[in-house]
Amino acid sequence: MSRFFKTAPRPVRTVVVMNDTNDRNDPSELPELYGALRACAAETVRVLRGIDPAALDAPTPSAEWDLRAVVNHLVLWTAHNFALRAEGGSVPAEWYERDFTADPGWAEAYAQQVDKALAAWSDPSVWEREMPMGDSAVPAAAIAGMILLEFALHGWEAAQGSGQTYTLDDATATAVLGQVEQWAQMFREYSGFADPIAVPADAPPFTRALALSGRAPR
Repeated sequence: MSRFFKTAPRPVRTVVVMNDTNDRNDPSELPELYGALRACAAETVRVLRGIDPAALDAPTPSAEWDLRAVVNHLVLWTAHNFALRAEGGSVPAEWYERDFTADPGWAEAYAQQVDKALAAWSDPSVWEREMPMGDSAVPAAAIAGMILLEFALHGWEAAQGSGQTYTLDDATATAVLGQVEQWAQMFREYSGFADPIAVPADAPPFTRALALSGRAPR
């Protein structure tokens, strides 16, 4: 999915957020998607904090990525890219191959950067913008929806690879399913999703989201 975020790099700037950002912004002015982002972010942060660094070479449900690769993908796209998007930037190309797990305290650094990103996106004006995606521009909500999928689908892979669970409340899981349904065809055309996996129609929403994205629920 990250291929859709790759744009011409702009200068990297630090996102500075005051501690009372969420207090100054009225939550009622934000889309419901923001609540789902916060919930998925919290669960993904919990999972990454629970990873034993000695297990980073473990396999994951992804045929292409071990646990280290999944973690690095999450750090790059759901922390740094997520924050930079709010101010009109994007991650530099040289970060695509960076091993964030080589840094001491990478899990806490991830948690802190995710907090900064969420604070930046708590500004209602961010949601009113158009943001670059490839050679075009799309509404900010479209970028937020894709980041939601990055959190949820790759967060689940990280949990599976580290022997943990990944749990979402029904409202958040339903939001994830809605985004998978919205983007599945396009992602599949660009090899972002594998073919869907059959599950019962009355399966829980997150199970259906995983299956529709080509991931075998476990």
